[in-house]
Amino acid sequence: MIWLDTLVQGILLGGLYALFAAGLSLVFGIMRLVNLAHGDLIVLGAYLILGVMHVTGLHPFVAVLIAAPVMFGLGWLLQTHVLNRVLGDDILPPLLVTFGLSVVIQNGLLESFSANSQKLTAGAIEAQSVQLGPISMGVMPLLTLASAVGVIFLLNQLFYRTALGRAFRATSDDATTAQLMGISPSRVFAMATGIALVVATVAAMYLGTRANFDPSIGPARLLYAFEAVIIGGLGSLWGTLAGGIVIGVAQALGAAVNPEWQILSGHIAFVLVLLLRPRGLFPRAND
Repeated sequence: MIWLDTLVQGILLGGLYALFAAGLSLVFGIMRLVNLAHGDLIVLGAYLILGVMHVTGLHPFVAVLIAAPVMFGLGWLLQTHVLNRVLGDDILPPLLVTFGLSVVIQNGLLESFSANSQKLTAGAIEAQSVQLGPISMGVMPLLTLASAVGVIFLLNQLFYRTALGRAFRATSDDATTAQLMGISPSRVFAMATGIALVVATVAAMYLGTRANFDPSIGPARLLYAFEAVIIGGLGSLWGTLAGGIVIGVAQALGAAVNPEWQILSGHIAFVLVLLLRPRGLFPRAND
C-alpha cells in the first residue's frame, strides 16, 4: 500500500508539472519557440496574484481571474513587440532574447519583492484531504490535477474545433501560405503567447498555494516544464500531461527510496525516455 500511495501522490504532483508545461507546449507547437523565460513568467504570475490579493483581499482562486487577463495582455505585447521581431529560421535569436527576458524578470522581482519567500494563502482548503481506502489525497493536489486535465482538454478543443485553432494549425504548418489566405501570423503568435500566459497564471496560482516561491525559482519550473514537453512529445498537449505525470511519479518513487533522490529521479526518467523514445511518448503526428 505504501507504493500505491506513492504512485498516487506522484500522479497528483504530475498535474502541477503538466500545468507548468502546457503553455510552453502550446507555444512550441505553433511557432517552434522555446521560451527560456517561461518559468520566470509563471513566478511573475504568482507575484501578480499576490499583489491582487494584498490590494483586494480576494482569495487566490478569485484573484487569478483578475491576474489572468493582465498576463494575457503581457503575453500579447511581449510577442508583438519583442518576440515576433526575432522569430525566423535561426533558433538562436529567440533563445537569447528569452534568456535576457528571464534575467530581467528575476532581477525586477528581486528588486520589487526582495529574496524573501512568499506564499498564496488559500485558507482551510490547503489542509483538507480526501480518504480513498488506505490512500489519503490532498484536496489541493486533486484540484491541481483536475485543472491540468481541464486546461489541456480546453486547449485541445480550441486547437481542433475553433476558427482560431484552424489559424493556429495553418500558421504552424506553413506561415507563408497562411498569410496568403488572409491569416496574420504575427497576430496568431500573439494570441498563442497570450493564452500560454493565461495557462501559466493558473499554474502560478497552484504553485503559490502549494509551496513557497521567490524570484529565483523560475529556471527550475522551466526545467520541469521542458522535460514534461519532451517526454510527452513536442507539440502534443495530452502528451504534456503524460510527461508531467511521468516526472511526478519518478520523483515520488525516488523520494520514497531516499528523499535526496527526488529531483534526480525525475531527471533520470527524462533521460531514459529520451533513450527509449527520442520523439517522446506521444509525438504530435500521432496526436
